[in-house]
Amino acid sequence: MFAPTRDEILEANDDIAVIGCPEAMGKFASDFGFTIKDDLEIFAEDLSPNNAGMIEGIITPRSELARKTLRQIQFRKTYEINPVMVCKSGECVLGELSDRELQPGDALLLFGTWDKFHRLKGKQTFTFTTEIKGEIMRTEKAKVAVTWLVIAIGLVLGFNPLMAAIGFPELKLSLSVCLLTGALGMILTKVMSVDEAYKSVDWMTVFLLAGLIPLGLAFQKTGTAEYIATSIMNMIGDVPVIVFLAVVGIMTSFFTLVISNVGATVLLVPLSMTMAIKAGADPRLTALVVALSASNTFILPTHQVNALVMRPGGYKTVDYVKAGTGMTILFLVVMLTMLYIFY
Repeated sequence: MFAPTRDEILEANDDIAVIGCPEAMGKFASDFGFTIKDDLEIFAEDLSPNNAGMIEGIITPRSELARKTLRQIQFRKTYEINPVMVCKSGECVLGELSDRELQPGDALLLFGTWDKFHRLKGKQTFTFTTEIKGEIMRTEKAKVAVTWLVIAIGLVLGFNPLMAAIGFPELKLSLSVCLLTGALGMILTKVMSVDEAYKSVDWMTVFLLAGLIPLGLAFQKTGTAEYIATSIMNMIGDVPVIVFLAVVGIMTSFFTLVISNVGATVLLVPLSMTMAIKAGADPRLTALVVALSASNTFILPTHQVNALVMRPGGYKTVDYVKAGTGMTILFLVVMLTMLYIFY
């Protein structure tokens, strides 16, 4: 019970979670004979920062709380959220909150689980001053969600081979259509709403990748990438094989950040193999260096995987540069060492 009302009866050995300053909690425990534990035990998981917390809400003009008291709408029982403090007309009050008439613009400090705050958010009762953590968990929809996931993966893996096997090879589904089928199924079966699906899309990532695609195509189609690669290869001249392979690895890592890893591989494998013959290196080893270096994309958020975790993790480009520079160098050193020794 996370928002007990005044009618709840406490018995011996009951556990309660109390919010307040140490002095007030000490007086409360002393007056009523409670024993204060050193830390949360029963409530440790439910009231952890990942699942619950405090948030400030401003009463809106259309709020059902406007010109009413918390007792009149049975606030704790209705929303399962605990009011902690009320601030109105510059005065903040900690106690005796239930019978205070609230007005639009009054601020309430509230404590509860994040899922209850998410449900309250859609009722226009409050405008919350900070972002609500956590998500609404619909555990009853888990089986339906897994079913649509299996259907989407099944379409990806089995639809095209099945059509080819029964004599209809022209009937094909792309990866995006298969996955979109699963997403639409979840919306139609109300695993999530259209608004939730729309909000779950990281539009910054979409526009980042959408901008990189034409840039990469222009870089490749105009011959700029080939010109740069050829110029670098001709510039290095007669060098030891390991130096030649290092240049190929660095160049591939750079091109992967600008164009796709597939595009970088297709462009550089034939070019680097030709240059490897002139440099006296094994062209097959050079092709392996290109293929592996095409995944060395840690230093910028231009790769799809890096871009997808950028917004949820709160990362900035400088974070990728700081962490990715060392990873990029380490990747090249380990890769070249292993290939050179064991190939």
